[in-house]
Amino acid sequence: MRRLFPLSPDAAARPDVTSDREWSLEELADAYAYPAADALPPHGPEAAGRSWLRGNMVASLDGAAHHDGRSQPLSNATDMRIFGVLRGLADAVVVGAETVRTEGYRPAKARAAFAERRAAAGQAPAPAVAVLSAGLELDFTAPLFASPVTPTLVVTGAGAPAARVEAARHAGARVVFAGEGVGADPARVPAALAEEGHRRLLTEGGPWVLGAFASAGVLDELCLTVAPRITAGDAPRIMKGATFPVPAEFALESVLEEAGFLFTRYRRQ
Repeated sequence: MRRLFPLSPDAAARPDVTSDREWSLEELADAYAYPAADALPPHGPEAAGRSWLRGNMVASLDGAAHHDGRSQPLSNATDMRIFGVLRGLADAVVVGAETVRTEGYRPAKARAAFAERRAAAGQAPAPAVAVLSAGLELDFTAPLFASPVTPTLVVTGAGAPAARVEAARHAGARVVFAGEGVGADPARVPAALAEEGHRRLLTEGGPWVLGAFASAGVLDELCLTVAPRITAGDAPRIMKGATFPVPAEFALESVLEEAGFLFTRYRRQ
């Protein structure tokens, strides 16, 4: 892996920056570190909590977010290492119910490589998984709910079916209300999770969830892996939803490259 952007003025004389080599997990964690706690922006209509919401997605050269319903065919070993690092830095991983069902989501693992860093930051041994769901039609016997290292959260609206809310709680999940409707209001999700102590947030989609966060103006950062592969077909883009009245502006933060894969970071302006 090598850094393409940004490069310091002395980069040409620094083989640790320009050479193509495997980066350690520590180097990757430093490269993808969240902003300091006092630099986190307020989110939500009440500005009740400060947090940083980062999205992580992969796309093919022709814009596909997955191949045959799964993102794995577009990934590679380094992309999966970065995927693990982003999880290792997060307080909570936010994901839609449909992605949980399609991808067979399991609890995040506690990894020794991040234990010291997480302890110093006051984090739990592993990030919580926060599932966005309106109807809570989830399998509460699945490992995601039955055996997580950190209790799984279900994020919904105050109008969610009471019986399913009770079933989630009975399974050991923590139910978080973000809005008054049946489902969660995307604009209020970061603040609601911040109130639960989860301020460093990572969303892995799917496209409807990522699009909803971007549309609500609460997506602070997008980590996008561009895979040197094309798929054709009718796979969705990394975001779905209504067209923005005006395109949202993001600024390029960094670009890493390995074997033709580009690992980019963009920050909301």
